[in-house]
Amino acid sequence: MTDHNGFAAGGHGAPALEVTDLVKHFPIRQGIVFKSTVGQVKAVDGVSLTLRKGETLGVVGESGCGKSTLAKLLVGLETPTSGGISVRGEDVTRLGRSGMRRLRRNVQMVFQDPYTSLNPRMTVGDIVGEPFAIHPDVVPSGGRRKAVQDLLDVVGLNPDHINRYPHQFSGGQRQRIGIARALALKPEILICDEPVSALDVSIQGQVINLLEQLQDELGLSYIFIAHDLSVVRHIADRVAVMYLGKVVEIGTETEIYDSPMHPYTQALLSAVPVPDPTLRGHRDEITLEGDVPSPANPPSGCRFRTRCWKATDRCASEEPLLQIRHGAQHANACHFAAPRDVVHAVD
Repeated sequence: MTDHNGFAAGGHGAPALEVTDLVKHFPIRQGIVFKSTVGQVKAVDGVSLTLRKGETLGVVGESGCGKSTLAKLLVGLETPTSGGISVRGEDVTRLGRSGMRRLRRNVQMVFQDPYTSLNPRMTVGDIVGEPFAIHPDVVPSGGRRKAVQDLLDVVGLNPDHINRYPHQFSGGQRQRIGIARALALKPEILICDEPVSALDVSIQGQVINLLEQLQDELGLSYIFIAHDLSVVRHIADRVAVMYLGKVVEIGTETEIYDSPMHPYTQALLSAVPVPDPTLRGHRDEITLEGDVPSPANPPSGCRFRTRCWKATDRCASEEPLLQIRHGAQHANACHFAAPRDVVHAVD
């Protein structure tokens, strides 16, 4: 049995990061000279998560569901509208400039696009060594070149390429450079925002294997954001499913993939391509009707109800809470959650 965060009952392990009712609304403004606010985009709207030391929490969902905004909030690139983010038991949403500098030693980010996240005018040595310039007490100035070369070696790159520029590397190598930069300050937590989505499939596997190796060697905790469900299943210990700024289901990797309860999770899993041609046409595929509603004007009650085949009047008037219900072993946010066998594609 697991709790609402997807942890096994009676499980142990101190949380590395806790998110409590996190909200981020972006104002919609109109006008050229005299601008006025005419609404809000509810990018993240009440997300609560817990990440334990040494584990990987996968976050999945369609484009526009708030995954990347959540990642930026966790590393302090965006300021939350409300809610709390706790690292080592400290609420980091109230930190000043010096406090945020301390936070970034423990929480680093691997960005989605290895082509735009590296400065093309800086050498690899300057890119990976920049954290040492910002935090000069980490590595003495005389030892920075050696520290950068050691980091390049850790991520599987030639240390002698320290003076090369990003355009001289492939996409997979650039992502390794980004990982090396994220590891420079020896963080405890890495926020990986779709780190393999821009890479070829064969390179994706190499980067995923590297992340798993580093986690074992360095004791890292990951929040791994992706839209590729097969990749998430390979790396994640637990999985949170997001829809229109909210978590609609969370549980262990086995619970989410083998016993999905929320209709949205079931639809996502049924859309994954089947690699075995003998299984094609033998599973119950779910086709969702209609478009994703605007986060500026989400539906009342359950946000998925406008595309859900189970929706009733109750779904429009009463928002379902994220909790364990209907005999499930993990938490979901659906009044009529029930298991459905749709998960042969990502075995």
